[in-house]
Amino acid sequence: MTLSVAVWLVIFSALVMANLPFVLDRPLAAWGWAATQGSGSGLRWVRCLVFLAGVALWSYGTLTLVGGAFAGGGSTAALFFVKLLISVLIMAAWLYWPGVSGRSADAASGAGAPSAATPPTPVRAAVRRSVEPVKPFIDRLLEVLVSYVLVGTLGNSLELNLGNGFTQGWEFYAVTLALFVVLAYPGFVWRYMLKARRHH
Repeated sequence: MTLSVAVWLVIFSALVMANLPFVLDRPLAAWGWAATQGSGSGLRWVRCLVFLAGVALWSYGTLTLVGGAFAGGGSTAALFFVKLLISVLIMAAWLYWPGVSGRSADAASGAGAPSAATPPTPVRAAVRRSVEPVKPFIDRLLEVLVSYVLVGTLGNSLELNLGNGFTQGWEFYAVTLALFVVLAYPGFVWRYMLKARRHH
């Protein structure tokens, strides 16, 4: 029972995480070139390196914590799900951070702030919203790759919790990445085909 629930959780998280970059306009990753990540170029690249280091640290911690080598192993189902929940909450907070840090950097630089001479009106607010930078396709694609790493880490930690992990060749990663991209197709259709049709 525990195995089937955990496998279905990984499958559901793969489906959600594959489509999330196309559904959300807010950044899920901090990229050094992204215009929505503040004004200072050097600060954006530092934020990018901190984000990627956090993803690597989360992956290592999840493999250690959920994989069973820490906090009592995987002796009970309740302990396993508590460790899994802690790991998922940390991942959600880390994916939430780039959008918050980008907005705070924009606010600190005064980007998008109305001047005292021109009070905001509904028309100006609508125009400002329409000229806000849109997350480019390459950012969304890279966020899909980050999501693949996160979901793959969860799946690998599940495998480690159940017993020995199996080493995989490049073929395994090529096939699972292709499958993950296929899972992202509904979000791609919604973002680039259905929304474009509605606007015409």
